[in-house]
Amino acid sequence: MIKVGIVGGTGYTGVELLRILAQHPEVQLKVITSRQEAGMSVDELFPSLRKQVTLKFTDPGKAELNKCDIVFFATPNGVAMQQAKALYDAGILVVDLSADFRIKDVAEWEKWYGMSHACPELVAEAVYGLPEINREQIKNARLIANPGCYPTAVQLGFLPLIEAGVVDMNHLIADTKSGVSGAGRKAEVHTLFSEAADNFKSYAVPGHRHLPEIKQGLSNIAKKQVGLTFVPHLTPMIRGIHATLYARLTKKVDLQTLYMDRYANEPFVDILPAGNHPETRSVRGSNYCRIAVHRPQDGDIAVILSVTDNLVKGAAGQAVQNMNIIFGFPETLGIEHIPLLP
Repeated sequence: MIKVGIVGGTGYTGVELLRILAQHPEVQLKVITSRQEAGMSVDELFPSLRKQVTLKFTDPGKAELNKCDIVFFATPNGVAMQQAKALYDAGILVVDLSADFRIKDVAEWEKWYGMSHACPELVAEAVYGLPEINREQIKNARLIANPGCYPTAVQLGFLPLIEAGVVDMNHLIADTKSGVSGAGRKAEVHTLFSEAADNFKSYAVPGHRHLPEIKQGLSNIAKKQVGLTFVPHLTPMIRGIHATLYARLTKKVDLQTLYMDRYANEPFVDILPAGNHPETRSVRGSNYCRIAVHRPQDGDIAVILSVTDNLVKGAAGQAVQNMNIIFGFPETLGIEHIPLLP
């Protein structure tokens, strides 16, 4: 059994981590921190965890994280970079679910996130935790930069096309939609029920801070800079990412075979039969990314549809998938949940 700590366990990602880890057969939950809720039982804040999690929230300054084998940061951007180094230096494995260590160009990160990086020396050490690309590096990682929700769906959707070199990499388009839980568990006007329900809108069209993360990942695959237009939208649902991806084909290719071959051995990427259209509800509560490929009117535009649950494969589930790889557990252990329907 490995001893696990969670820093910042009161948000949607934190409670999703608790839900998954509480049933993981190789995990012993040791500590979960919250400055505001210190002393409160976890199941008092999250009744869904009654009889599953018996911990109380601990003040971060008093938490015995040094007794853990691995610590997950389910915190806002800017927190993990303040605390990760002490744990890293103590030999404790760290998985950061925020964006603090995802972007290798520190100046670029500072531009998009609007703050100075407190721990730039660890950025180069961090392994980007997208198993379908970096599985071998993850095995020996001590610090995981867990990918964002939009970047996971977009990169997995474009990956086979870019690896095969069969598309114009200067004009990729990602038209993406997210449920409101992607904004986090905080009070903001735009996520109030009366604002978000019965409504649909785009946002951050001039530039979303997931853009440099996605471009970095796709450019690493292409081994050159790619051009990407990325437009996110807020949809009136709680969970889910739907990415509709467009790329101009430059070579003849059987898209269905290309995708099925690339992901044949990936436990959490499901390529749907030809002609299908994946739905966000088909992955709700699960660690799956479901993908369908299309070539409308047999033209030169590939349309890729990629759906994930933003809190699972887009966050907590992928973090546990990375943990499994690092500790040599079966990669699917504890995260084989069947999607919820309805």
